[in-house]
Amino acid sequence: MCIWYDPSYWKTTRIGATDCKGTAAGCGHQSCGIDVAIDGVIMWGSILSEWASLLLRWLHVVAAIAWIGSSFYFIALDLSLKPKSDLPDGVQGEAWQVHGGGFYRIMKYLVAPTQMPNELTWFKWEAYTTWLSGFALMVVVYYLDADLFLVDKSILDLTPTQAGLFSFCSLALAWLLYEAACRTGLAQRELPFAIGGYLFLVALTYAFTHVLSGRGAFNQIAAIIGTIMVANVFAVIIPNQKKIVASLIAGQAPDPKLGKTSKERSVHNNYLTLPVVVLMISNHYPLLYATRFNWIIVAIVLALGPVIRHFFNEGHAGRKSPWWVWGVAAAGAIAILFLSAAGPREAKTGALSAQPTLANVEEIVMSRCSMCHAAEPVWAGIVTAPKGILLDAPEHILRNIRLIGRVAAWSNAMPPGNITEMTSEERAILAAYISEQDR
Repeated sequence: MCIWYDPSYWKTTRIGATDCKGTAAGCGHQSCGIDVAIDGVIMWGSILSEWASLLLRWLHVVAAIAWIGSSFYFIALDLSLKPKSDLPDGVQGEAWQVHGGGFYRIMKYLVAPTQMPNELTWFKWEAYTTWLSGFALMVVVYYLDADLFLVDKSILDLTPTQAGLFSFCSLALAWLLYEAACRTGLAQRELPFAIGGYLFLVALTYAFTHVLSGRGAFNQIAAIIGTIMVANVFAVIIPNQKKIVASLIAGQAPDPKLGKTSKERSVHNNYLTLPVVVLMISNHYPLLYATRFNWIIVAIVLALGPVIRHFFNEGHAGRKSPWWVWGVAAAGAIAILFLSAAGPREAKTGALSAQPTLANVEEIVMSRCSMCHAAEPVWAGIVTAPKGILLDAPEHILRNIRLIGRVAAWSNAMPPGNITEMTSEERAILAAYISEQDR
């Protein structure tokens, strides 16, 4: 079987091998044998990419669980420490804990003990592995398939290379700006720094949603936050701890500023954790990233995450729980709900040029979606229908009509990157048809 891709790149025609005579009309190859070989390369490339994505995602999630878990634990431990008169010199406080049938007594030194212990556990590879696996996953999913997941030509006509370079450079530049702000002493003024950092991230989000696809923009801001967090561990916290250890080994008193700076960066990471988790899983929820006010949704998430962390931090410190936090969180969640219902970025206005009938819906889906969502996909690199969803027959369309609504009518998540150029008129027809079915 030869496959010929129309120059308009979304219409595909299959021609039988018996109809293909070397350079027959429609076949761009010299022989069907070459065509089959190329199809095999494409197939295996797609399969290997899928498995790489799975394994990297698995590693990324496991590493992130370990990192976030240890981070939350030590923040809670720090806040729960109680000073007592019978503690050794230089000890800030202690905490008693019970877990797994055992009791633990934990003490924290203000700077460091007078003598270096024989064994010392470092917490760093959880963070490093999270970033390394996350960046590798970003390369496999977003850079190698940039035309699908990073570029949306209806937003900005970028080549995959341009989009990848923009993503990587903005990742590095955002971290450099954050690091410069911290090293100038601005971070010591906690509230102004927090407000400035929040506005900085919101501005980046707005810019990304006007350059990249919605999914790509959400992933990009998540990657920037994750990079800042890991860089805090790699470039500040661990080096400072190593300097403290070196001072102890040399019999010198460690510089108290080293521990203070590390603690400052650790607190930054603590407040950034919840937003970055939401943004990382957002690619499963098109009503978040592929609707008109997606950047405002990110702004709300960036505000709610630290507020919710504040509730738990206050509780760990033994202070009165700020229950007002949940009222703010509920208000933010309701706002996100209504913003996500605003529809895709380019909404159709005025009367429809075609009636929202099943025949018209079928024509739209067949011309924009079925080259991938078919029993035998004809899109290069697609071996099986994504998520096993078939849209190549009326009964398949009706079975998945609500899913079609979420990804292609009430949002513009599909086709990915709008690579088949579905119009706002077509999305409006889909939405109108679904609304009529619900009456």
